[in-house]
Amino acid sequence: MMKVVINGACGRMGSEILSMLKKDPAGLGATLAAAVDVTGIGRDIYSYLAEYTEPADVIIDFTFHTTALELTEYAISRNLPVVIATTGHTKEELAVIRKAALNIPIFQASNMSIGVALLIEFARQAAHAFPKADIEIVEKHHNRKKDAPSGTAMTIADALSSIRPGSVIKCGRSGFETRDPNEITIHSLRMGDIVGDHEVYITTDTQQLALRHEAYSRTLFAEGAICAAKFLLGKPAGYYTMEDMIR
Repeated sequence: MMKVVINGACGRMGSEILSMLKKDPAGLGATLAAAVDVTGIGRDIYSYLAEYTEPADVIIDFTFHTTALELTEYAISRNLPVVIATTGHTKEELAVIRKAALNIPIFQASNMSIGVALLIEFARQAAHAFPKADIEIVEKHHNRKKDAPSGTAMTIADALSSIRPGSVIKCGRSGFETRDPNEITIHSLRMGDIVGDHEVYITTDTQQLALRHEAYSRTLFAEGAICAAKFLLGKPAGYYTMEDMIR
């Protein structure tokens, strides 16, 4: 049975995975090796990764982007694969992760939903089929989310931009300018307790294709993270994404 180290075990997603592993380890084929969180002192939780030296098979990280160096150094020292589910990494932090992937298998995704991965794949196909269509992305999240646009919306935009040479990613629209045919625009809404909702509109003068993924529960992200961890087991060192897992 796969032994999992949860880094960021006291956060929303870390807590979700922790609960799942304790509730049904046999059904998941995974069990808890250790829970780690800097805020978890006195709660049977390690404060730092370096404190845990017992056996493990994989690390699932739901902390913060600034921990990239500490996370990867520990993983390399233990020869453990890592699932990185945090967003907001700087170019320097992403470089650290890419360099670490030369030594260990690393899976990184801004959204751990397999459904979102399929949404991105379908959107790529649609954008390729309609090379002159207008592309607009709408993302909705709860009113406590601080970053905008969401990491997932940026991932969608980057994926579509990669097959649209000369495209420009914009966030929001205001003023009196006409729409640039090369733009891919992201609109961010923050309201209520929305877990996550992403829509992609691909529109020509004669038709519109609308693709949508709505998350009903944060459990789906935890499920995706565990699937990613299983996917990494036995893989050689390298950098892996959702695209690798769904194909």
